[in-house]
Amino acid sequence: MSFETLQLKPEILRAVATCGYSEPTPIQARAIPEILAGRDILATAQTGTGKTAAFMLPVLQRLSEVRRGPKGAPRVLVITPTRELAAQVTDATRNYGRFINLRSAVILGGTPYVNQYRDLGGPLDLVVGTPGRLIDHLERRSLNLSRLEVLILDEADRMLDMGFKEDMEKLVAAAPATRQTLLFTATLDKTMADLAGQMLREPVRIDIAGKKVTLEQIEQRLHVTDCLEHKKRILHHLASDPTVTRAIVFSATKRDADALAVELAASGHRAAALHGDMPQGARNRTVRDLRQGRVRLLVATDVAARGLDVNGISHVINFDLPMAAEDYVHRIGRTGRAGASGVAISFVSRSDVPRLERIERFIAQPLPQTVIAGLEPTRPLHAPRGARPGSGRPGGARPGTGRPGDRRESSNRWQKSAPRDRREPVVEMRSRKPGARPTAR
Repeated sequence: MSFETLQLKPEILRAVATCGYSEPTPIQARAIPEILAGRDILATAQTGTGKTAAFMLPVLQRLSEVRRGPKGAPRVLVITPTRELAAQVTDATRNYGRFINLRSAVILGGTPYVNQYRDLGGPLDLVVGTPGRLIDHLERRSLNLSRLEVLILDEADRMLDMGFKEDMEKLVAAAPATRQTLLFTATLDKTMADLAGQMLREPVRIDIAGKKVTLEQIEQRLHVTDCLEHKKRILHHLASDPTVTRAIVFSATKRDADALAVELAASGHRAAALHGDMPQGARNRTVRDLRQGRVRLLVATDVAARGLDVNGISHVINFDLPMAAEDYVHRIGRTGRAGASGVAISFVSRSDVPRLERIERFIAQPLPQTVIAGLEPTRPLHAPRGARPGSGRPGGARPGTGRPGDRRESSNRWQKSAPRDRREPVVEMRSRKPGARPTAR
C-alpha cells in the first residue's frame, strides 16, 4: 500500500514524500481512511508506530479547506500529556503541512503567556497544548472551543496517570457535541475504556500490537547489581563502550538524574540530564544537543522522556526499573525505531525483583542475564528463603534505590512559576497501578 491509495490531497502527499516516506505504517493505513470519513477513533498504539502521522495527515487535509472563524477559536485541538510530546506533534504539523496555508498555536505550561495571547488573538486553525495551560486559557476566555471540528487526545492513558482526568473532561465538555474525537492510547484498562465511552460516539476500534512491534528489533539484557556503587561501576563501563553511540539512561529521581549526568561528564562523556524541574528552554536545548550529537548520554526521568522522538538511539539503560511494566516498554521503545536495531539494558537488584517479574509477565518473556568480567555480582538475584531484601544495610538503603530519603518524582508536586497554571505538572508522574523502512512519525 502507498500513501496515494489513502486519497490524500496532492499537497499532503508532496509533504509526505519530502519527508522520505513512501508506505504507511499499519496504524496509518487503518486510521487515515476512517478519520477522513469523519468517524470517531479509539486506537491502541505504542509510541514509534507512526500514530502522529496517522491523525495529523487527515486532519491537515481537512484544514486545507480554508474556513475563517473568530479569534482564539481553533478548528482542531490536539491535547498531549507533556511538552515534549506537544513539540513532536508541532514538528509533525510543520513538516506535513508545509504546502498548505495553516495557522496554528502551541499552548504549553512553563512558557510565557504573552506569546500565547498573541497567537490566540486572531483566527487560527489548529492548537496543540497540554491540559493545564489549555484549561487556564479556556477559563480566561482566550481559548474558544465553540467551533471545534476535531478533538485529538494523544497518549490519553498517560494523561490519566498524570492526574489530568478532570481537565480532559472539562475540555471535552467545552467542545461541540458534533465534533469528531480521536483518542490514542498505549494501554486500554477499564478506567481508560470508561473514559473513552464518555467521550466517543460509536468509535472505530483500532488495535495495533505495539508491544510486539516495539520489542521486535530490541535486544534486551539484564545486569544483576549488588548496590548503588556496583550499578554506577557498570554504568561507567557501558558508557565507555564505543558501540553505545547514543543512549538514554533512565533514573527514578530528578536528583539522581542530575548526579549521574555530572559524574558521567566528569569522566569525559558527553552527558546531560533531562527532567521536569528544568526550565523549558533548557529542556529544548538538551534535546536539540542530543539530536545533533553534542550529547551522547542523556540521563532522564520518565516524564521528560515521554514523547521524546530522537533517531539513532543505540541503547536504553534502565539505571532504575520503572514501577509500571507499561513504562518499561515505553522506555525501551526509544531505541530500535524505524527498522533499526537497539539494545535495552536493565539494572536489577534483589529489591527490584517484584518489578522485574511484572515486566517479564507483561512482555511475556524473561530478561536474559548478562555478566561483565570483573563486575560480577557477589550474590544471586533471588535471596535465600527467609532473607529480607535490604535488611542489615546502613540507613535502611536498599541496592538500586538511590540514597536514603531520595524520593521518586511524585504526582503531588506542581509547577509554581506561572500564575493560575498550577495544573501543569513538570515532574514525573507514575502509573498508580503497576501492571526496513523509514516510517512517518
